[in-house]
Amino acid sequence: MKRRTFLMSGAALAVAAPTATLAAAEAPAPGGPKSKVVAVRNGEPEALFRKGIAALGGIAAFVRPGQKVVVKPNIGWDRAPEYGANTNPALVGEIVRQCLAAGAAQVEVFDHTCNNWERCYRNSGVAEAVARAGGKMVEAHDRDAYREVSRPAAGSMKTALIHRAILDADVFINVPILKHHGGARVTAALKNFMGLVWDRQYMHAHDLDQCIADAALYRKPDLNVIDAYRIMPTNGPRGVTLNDVRTVKYQILSTDIVAADVLACKLLRTPPETVRYLAHAAKLGLGTDDESRLDIVRLEA
Repeated sequence: MKRRTFLMSGAALAVAAPTATLAAAEAPAPGGPKSKVVAVRNGEPEALFRKGIAALGGIAAFVRPGQKVVVKPNIGWDRAPEYGANTNPALVGEIVRQCLAAGAAQVEVFDHTCNNWERCYRNSGVAEAVARAGGKMVEAHDRDAYREVSRPAAGSMKTALIHRAILDADVFINVPILKHHGGARVTAALKNFMGLVWDRQYMHAHDLDQCIADAALYRKPDLNVIDAYRIMPTNGPRGVTLNDVRTVKYQILSTDIVAADVLACKLLRTPPETVRYLAHAAKLGLGTDDESRLDIVRLEA
């Protein structure tokens, strides 16, 4: 298949086979530059990231010597990597290694988990990968780890308790895994923000889609890296059996969180216009949901 067609069209059919740093992106102004999205395929998680980040100028374009970095994967579930419920640990480890190699003073990794946090950190493989790479896992199960912040521009969640690691970091790298979600249809870059908010029940009770978009107002990521090595097209976000998982070996990288999610929806074969929080996020100026405004760079690992 030709590079110009993969992902936005025929390659999406693979899903059905059983197999405060450098500026974060703003929504592109009408007539202005398009949002760059890098889509890499056919490699292991580390190789996919190396290829993708090089196309965005390398990790040095995002991390300067002496900066504090926070990496936020999805590790909400007490599941082993092969179940595709959590971000691939090999990818998380590679990002930590590259940040430290670029001179980061520290790299912290966390998630506000749904299952027991200790088991999630351990059984996802993320804690071990982070330790080997030289990073630090931080806890997120204690309310004292959060600080109250307000965002008057939010549509619903105008005040929230946000994890201190996100608020205190110089660089925020958002690293979700791509999955189906029963309530929000798709969980990827924007939905991953539920893991940095203390009160998720508020979000579920007060227009979930709007709150997902609102959450990204509290701290825009400097870089979004969507893990689509294994994806979960059905029964997400936790999954039931290995039959819910497809190995497609993709990765999507962008500074525009909305644009990244639009492309992720395509890979999951979910029309972006049916994922309500994308339009909400675009209206808040968090990025573009207009496919004609995407500058897609397609690469082979």
